[in-house]
Amino acid sequence: MKKNIGLKDRILRLGIAVILLILSWTYESWILLLISLFTFIEVVFSWCAFYQLIGKNTCDIDKR
Repeated sequence: MKKNIGLKDRILRLGIAVILLILSWTYESWILLLISLFTFIEVVFSWCAFYQLIGKNTCDIDKR
């Protein structure tokens, strides 16, 4: 997998993952938990399946 998520996207997605994790705990929602975990995995690997499908890449060239 080539990296296709840049630093700004990773920081934003990490924040979203944390918020979704808190909401999943608050509302006891398995769906929110799964979305949160998927988003966190995207942050760790710097790869987004949707970006791959549409051909978008926000990663710096020297960090691929």
